[in-house]
Amino acid sequence: MAQVFPRYANVLTWIVIGGVVLGASTLGVAAMVFARTPYATHTQIALSQPIQFSHAHHVSGLGIDCRYCHTSVEESGYANIPPTKTCMNCHSQIWVGSKMLEPVRESYRTGKSLEWNKIHRLSDFVYFDHSIHVTKGIGCVSCHGRVDQMQAVYQNGTLLMEWCLECHRAPERHLRPRDQVFNMGFQPKDLNQADGSPHTQATLGAELRKKYDIRSLIECSTCHR
Repeated sequence: MAQVFPRYANVLTWIVIGGVVLGASTLGVAAMVFARTPYATHTQIALSQPIQFSHAHHVSGLGIDCRYCHTSVEESGYANIPPTKTCMNCHSQIWVGSKMLEPVRESYRTGKSLEWNKIHRLSDFVYFDHSIHVTKGIGCVSCHGRVDQMQAVYQNGTLLMEWCLECHRAPERHLRPRDQVFNMGFQPKDLNQADGSPHTQATLGAELRKKYDIRSLIECSTCHR
């Protein structure tokens, strides 16, 4: 019986199969890379807001503590957006004629809340509690970055599961004393060990992990309930 396909057909077959596998692998890698880009994760992107509020000015310049505006962060799972009256505690006395602050005054007069654009959007299937992280000594900086240096706030972390697990697997890398949680510029070397030598993050984290009885919670049910 005569041969239907020429001998080089086997080579062409393997080339096609190899091309398909390589193409699929390339697309898979490209998708993984894209999923971690700032465009896909919405990191480093400052959203427009109804008021040009500068955290750099209010936190670094004026020394206002995070908890003055975000009052529930130590007790609630949600870090609240401050009501307009919080803004007016100061701005009923200063910058009372500023055009930029007219939306704040209008909100206060009408009782209609300002509609801020949400920066950090967790998926609906993710459970997150602000209060437990604060109680266990995780500083604002670990998740939100140096907000005190941001003219316009943006999402600092990817909020991907791997980003959360990086801390959950080794929490000592991010721990600080509870009274330093809201100190944006805190450095471990600012504190001394028992022998008088400056702390490193490794020594301080290990000490606080034991003191605060912190476990590596990486079970699915920790965040997916």
